[in-house]
Amino acid sequence: MKTLRTETEAGVCSIVLARPAEYNTITPAVRDELGAAIDEADADPAVRVILLGAEGPAFCAGYGLDWSTEAQAEEGKRGRVWDSVADLRMISRFVDTYMKLWYAAKPTIAAVQGWCIGGGTDMVLCADIIIAAEGASFGYPPSRVWGTPTTAMWVYRLGLERAKRYLLTGDEIPAPEAARIGLVLETVPDDRLQEHALAFARRMAQVPTSQLVMLKLLCNQTAENMGLASSRALGSLFDGIARHTQEGLDFVARARAAGFRQAVRERDDPFGDYGSGPRSKGRR
Repeated sequence: MKTLRTETEAGVCSIVLARPAEYNTITPAVRDELGAAIDEADADPAVRVILLGAEGPAFCAGYGLDWSTEAQAEEGKRGRVWDSVADLRMISRFVDTYMKLWYAAKPTIAAVQGWCIGGGTDMVLCADIIIAAEGASFGYPPSRVWGTPTTAMWVYRLGLERAKRYLLTGDEIPAPEAARIGLVLETVPDDRLQEHALAFARRMAQVPTSQLVMLKLLCNQTAENMGLASSRALGSLFDGIARHTQEGLDFVARARAAGFRQAVRERDDPFGDYGSGPRSKGRR
């Protein structure tokens, strides 16, 4: 595997995203290798708990805008209107991978540092438990333009009003606030994140696998009964629509003309957060 590494010890399979120079942004290769790693860990009788982490200053800064904006720009060159069914099929391949964290029979824990935004939250909010470093930040800035949350986990974690508060603004959520509102379980000092998350995973791995599987399914079924599958389908479809509104097309055109980093800065500058805010300076 080129985008991640895995290691199993004491009943815990650690899956570590390993593209730190690229802030572990999501690519088709990441999608395919992550899906395979989760499936392998879930099928391994030596594994009781799956721990997802990442190397470098960011857990996952969302989709790689270099390849994704270029891919959308190529659509217009084919002389055909946007194919919503093909788009849904494409994005669903990513969503199905993230949901493996949710549908894996065994518990999944995510240890998050630095940025976890955009598509990174689509991924990580599917984990059963999230532990964050105090310096981490969450959020869905594409809700301002060019996207909607595909896995639709926000309401199930935050409740209706708080989910609206953050999705209707796209505001950045510092990790301590994310813990206070229930988006993540807890925060720990940055330098203790990996040690703490691994110790917690090993503690959980002392419980028999059959117990872990039953208890996870019992808890998750509540969200399923609330309509998680239909919410996910709607989020995935709306994400494609959002990328093809006039504003979405303008964003792609700007990214091609000025570079995707500049396009993102122009989107976020009026809000003064993410890469346009003071907190970003400490991460560079």
